[in-house]
Amino acid sequence: MKAPEGERAATFEAADDLDAINRLYRERRWSDGLPIVPPTAQRVDRMLERTRRRRDEIIARVAPGYGAATVERIAINCVMAGCDPEYLPFLIAATEAVADPQFNLQGIQATTNPVAVWMIVNGPIVRKLDINAGFNCIGQGAWANATIGRALRLILQNIGGALPGEMDRATHGQPGKYSFCCAENEDASPWDPLHVERGFERDQSTVTVVGAEGTMNMNTHSKQALELARVIAETLVHPPSNEYVHGGEPWLIISPEHAEIFKRGGMSKTDVKRQLWEQSKMPAGRLSTKELERVKDSRSEELGTLTADTLLPISTRPEEVMLIVAGGAGTHSVYVPCFGNSRAITRVLDKDA
Repeated sequence: MKAPEGERAATFEAADDLDAINRLYRERRWSDGLPIVPPTAQRVDRMLERTRRRRDEIIARVAPGYGAATVERIAINCVMAGCDPEYLPFLIAATEAVADPQFNLQGIQATTNPVAVWMIVNGPIVRKLDINAGFNCIGQGAWANATIGRALRLILQNIGGALPGEMDRATHGQPGKYSFCCAENEDASPWDPLHVERGFERDQSTVTVVGAEGTMNMNTHSKQALELARVIAETLVHPPSNEYVHGGEPWLIISPEHAEIFKRGGMSKTDVKRQLWEQSKMPAGRLSTKELERVKDSRSEELGTLTADTLLPISTRPEEVMLIVAGGAGTHSVYVPCFGNSRAITRVLDKDA
């Protein structure tokens, strides 16, 4: 059996009994609370066949414990999560992405906020590996979505050392900390997909990591583009918000039906972002006294002298309101409030991963 933590890929003997192995992993806190697939040497070797990288190559140091995420360590946690070997490149790319300084993994892993890492997949690999971008795309039922998202959580916990109640200080946490992964429904989008917007080629496959604090359903039957933008924008406004305190990067999952309404209304993605940014400005006086002081510390250079009447934008620029199109039929879109002190990072899947 392969241990999922530490600097070296230690091998140890364990009873050939699934219940006993899972008891051992619970006792050592190597599990996320769900049963694991035993990471036998044979299973790990089979996972590693999907990469040309050396098994001892360090992809990143994972905060807050700054454990060395070697290719083999990543593979071990992939096996534990139930990943198919073809998924290993996602986790190599995602591990590299979360370690980017702009993502602020140290803050995300150790905060009291309920922040989870959301993975968004784009490109040809989505169809090839059947990653769900349609009905229930951020829910249960898709093997790839569930196991890829779960594997990243195990990497963050076992290599990064973010054990709940220890380095992970989340007051409540959220279900997305088990697994949070979907693809963009590029075929249903009237706009360039996320990875193209972020500078990659359409035929490249990418993983984007987002520090997500949860999800909020927005059910509106509006058929008017400007009205639809208004009611979505008003949903973003909430005073107990890290995004208004720091100038965040709010994310929206626009349903295909709502995307079509924007298209018929002649609105580009840039137009939608601008409308949401303008109409979600919030008077600073709606914040609590403590939060207003935090805004003054965080955003005075950006906004100048702040008063109760100052209109706070949710992000520093309209371009930082982020949109993807995903999901199935229905009059629902999703607001994904984010950590605030974090920026999403996109990495291309290495063809030689």
